[in-house]
Amino acid sequence: MVHRSLLTNGIRVITQQIPHAYSVSIGFWVVGGSRHERTEFNGVSHFIEHLLFKGTERRTAFEIARETDSIGGFMNAFTGREFVCYYGKVLVDFLPKAVDLLADIFLNSRFPEDEIENERKVILQEIRMLEDAPDDQLHDLFHRNFWQGHPLGMPIIGTTDSVQGMSRSFLIDYKRDTYRAGDIIITAAGMVDHQELVDMLAPLFAAVPPGSARPVCTPPVYTKRCNKADRDLEQLLFCLGTKGLAQNHPGRHDALVLNTILGGSMSSRLFQEVREKEGLAYSVYSYLSSHSDTGALVISSGTTADKFPVVMDIVLRELRLLKKEPPSEEELSAAREQLKGNILLSLESSDSVMSKLAKNEIYLGGYQPVEQVIAGFSAVTRESLLDLCNELFDDRYFTLQMLGNMSAITFGSDDIIL
Repeated sequence: MVHRSLLTNGIRVITQQIPHAYSVSIGFWVVGGSRHERTEFNGVSHFIEHLLFKGTERRTAFEIARETDSIGGFMNAFTGREFVCYYGKVLVDFLPKAVDLLADIFLNSRFPEDEIENERKVILQEIRMLEDAPDDQLHDLFHRNFWQGHPLGMPIIGTTDSVQGMSRSFLIDYKRDTYRAGDIIITAAGMVDHQELVDMLAPLFAAVPPGSARPVCTPPVYTKRCNKADRDLEQLLFCLGTKGLAQNHPGRHDALVLNTILGGSMSSRLFQEVREKEGLAYSVYSYLSSHSDTGALVISSGTTADKFPVVMDIVLRELRLLKKEPPSEEELSAAREQLKGNILLSLESSDSVMSKLAKNEIYLGGYQPVEQVIAGFSAVTRESLLDLCNELFDDRYFTLQMLGNMSAITFGSDDIIL
């Protein structure tokens, strides 16, 4: 059973009880991430996320860590392009302590000057770490080029220049101005009593100002691009992406089925053709990156430079085939069952349920019963997949990002012909 309440200032509280659970997962979500930032302070949402664990009026950073460990659970946070989440998972008896601790971090962090400078150095190391990891660098470069000129293309963690340029007063003001009640969602799943949780939260969050601070977002324009990043690697890594669908698009179930058939599993077409039949790559896969108003479908792999044209020929061949012939009924049925199984298995995890409650609220405006989701997959047909492939697989929309030794690579955007 899912319950939803509004606190007096507009904060949304959504819970789902899992009767057999011994734990509760709880998340404090702020709707607003890197796409809502300006270039000069890119990474501020991520910087603030780090700083909230660095001490409050009641607790030092060490006491926050020690108290988290002492209740036998865990707490963490992450920043995305459209939201930030602070979350924890504890045994049900420790939920009041977890709520008090998370709320203290969320509302009362002091932003000590010495901790800001320490964490600035940590984030700069994080940026360097990303640049040292080829797979991470590849996807970062892909997003920068696929969403070129649009806030979605900015790195979530920011840049060296933007992170170095943020002062303590700016960080404090940004958090104060953007952590507004209309943009805050609190979700919990597990052995949780909804009204008891609301009663715990109401006095803690009463002073949060109402309203929303989110700027109006505009969707990007898709443009064909090819970018080559030279780096001394044993393999040539690549991402090939095209337009996708928004999170609330009526065809989102078709997109998930299509991704499963194309490269979302070990039985997918790309995995079977590139790895199993030809042995050209260890890893080849596709994924969906969906946002509130747009999305991308991305194919990624790595192979030796001399085999790269062969791999690309296979990838493009499979895309052309999906535009001409719909998947077989057997493929469609298998993809449907895989997705249904994944959803049903996720319901056994309080973490997954807590996250699903928040994302349903953010992107779909409310809870989506599992029966409704499964019905969406059941409604996908061979014909609807064919229509979707012809909409998405248009060579005007493709961006190719390569990373590796480019000395002998002549493949470019003109070679992407669908």
